[in-house]
Amino acid sequence: MSYKYLDMETYSRKRHFEYFNGLAYPYVGLTVNVDISDFIEAVKIKKLPFFLTFCYCVSKAANAVPEFRQRILEGKIIEFDSCRTSHTVALDDGTYCYCTLSSNMPFSDFLPYAKQEQEAARQSRTIEEEADIHDKIFISTLPWISYTALVQPVPIPADSNPRITWGKYFVQEGKTIMPVSVLCHHALVDGMHIAGFYKSLDEQLLSIVRP
Repeated sequence: MSYKYLDMETYSRKRHFEYFNGLAYPYVGLTVNVDISDFIEAVKIKKLPFFLTFCYCVSKAANAVPEFRQRILEGKIIEFDSCRTSHTVALDDGTYCYCTLSSNMPFSDFLPYAKQEQEAARQSRTIEEEADIHDKIFISTLPWISYTALVQPVPIPADSNPRITWGKYFVQEGKTIMPVSVLCHHALVDGMHIAGFYKSLDEQLLSIVRP
């Protein structure tokens, strides 16, 4: 994956970057209840796989926000042209493995490709990531429960990969709602950027409803 270095001398968030990059826990995150009423109706009518369809929308939404494509490399900021997702795939023994996907293609091409990659991941049954994970967005789900908050495990030293998780959807006041959590490195991402992700996610979900 190709990337560019940002010019730190002209970078408007330089002081914010330096401050948050020096914290022991430099992450910012929140959970939002996303209205998926029309999306899930379209998924059922079109007989689409829920997870892969939503994962595609999440990936496209995250890639639409430049800050979600930025990473910290040797004290500097790099920005990828596009980022892949690395998501958990359930295995028959109750554990899981990782599967890496690109969404840099039309949705009609994504589904057969994603299904093939998931099956290959199930066969390999590994949670070993590639040596270079900078271009990845980490995806996981909790389809068994709905929740209002989520605490993510993070490495030491801190990485700068966004983490996006969603839980079990539920009906509230006639709408189908699903909790979607985002965790990002605060040296790169502010609340405004996270809000931009959720706005873009709404747009991506609508693209499935009205292609």
